[in-house]
Amino acid sequence: MSDVARVPSSLRPPSIKDIARAAGVSHSTVSRALQNSPLVNDHTAEAIRKIARESGYRASAVARGLVTKRTMTIGLVVTTIADPFASEVAVGIEQAANDHGYSVFLADSNADPTREQQMVQSLAERRVDGILVTSSRVGALYLPLLSEMRVPIVLVNNQHPGAFVHSVMIGNVDGSRQAANHLIGLGHRRIAYLGDQFGYQSDTERFAGYREALAAAGLPFLPELVVHGDGKPAEAMRAMEKLLALPDPPTAICCYNDMTALGAMRSIRLSGRSVPEDISVVGFDDLFLASYTQPRLTTVHQPMRRMGVLAMENLVRLMSGEDSEVRIRVEAELIVRESTARL
Repeated sequence: MSDVARVPSSLRPPSIKDIARAAGVSHSTVSRALQNSPLVNDHTAEAIRKIARESGYRASAVARGLVTKRTMTIGLVVTTIADPFASEVAVGIEQAANDHGYSVFLADSNADPTREQQMVQSLAERRVDGILVTSSRVGALYLPLLSEMRVPIVLVNNQHPGAFVHSVMIGNVDGSRQAANHLIGLGHRRIAYLGDQFGYQSDTERFAGYREALAAAGLPFLPELVVHGDGKPAEAMRAMEKLLALPDPPTAICCYNDMTALGAMRSIRLSGRSVPEDISVVGFDDLFLASYTQPRLTTVHQPMRRMGVLAMENLVRLMSGEDSEVRIRVEAELIVRESTARL
């Protein structure tokens, strides 16, 4: 075999057959050499790789998949690409996926449980090696599908009550407890909770943390101080108006998420009141915009990108048949800014 052999130039990309012909070896020898197999001696392998480099050969992912039975792709289902939380998680997932040589297929569920299941099944039919779902509305309902689809699934911030085999979640109860304790420490006694009306697991847990903090401080739970939006600013404004209309409005608000806090703060300002002089506000998520609100938002930090990385790393272990953690809980951290003040 000559080290100066060349693949004849043409308009089509060179194939393994072309390299084998130029190198004077079999197709299988070329394939093994390009996969660094020890079955090919070093001199022959290097000569084959040199021909491949100089001819501009690129391995076909489809052909490789036929051999390895893996497509090196994963599916990612998000509630909506417009959701800042999902976007940040997706950045972490893609980063970790790239590190492991995987490509990511993105699907949008529009926060619809039926569509979410359809997207997951569609991705499974496309032969992805694994699936990640953010803010799942289906959760434990995947359990009976796992054996049928034979595709590993990891949920990030699962919103469906009940256990699931593999998930990554923030410590919702502790995070909300930190938020309420912060307000209690500032002297607030009439503290409201502005939650999410759909009964998702994250809201249930955050509401539980709020109530635990009140109970530990010896403060009564007042149902009139609990209202619900839909996790977005517009509905939060309407819910906040109900609190402001009370004969004795709250002096502080624990919000389900940062988008809810945005709506609450706007409603407070439109009523002629100020944040935090009249009412203190705490969010949950620590989205990038929390540092740019006026005043800057005190909120519970979720390490969204890290959660994405952890989910992808766990999925990689599942796809490789290794032992993996069933339920990963990430610690929450209160970030104190200017939207809260002493009463």
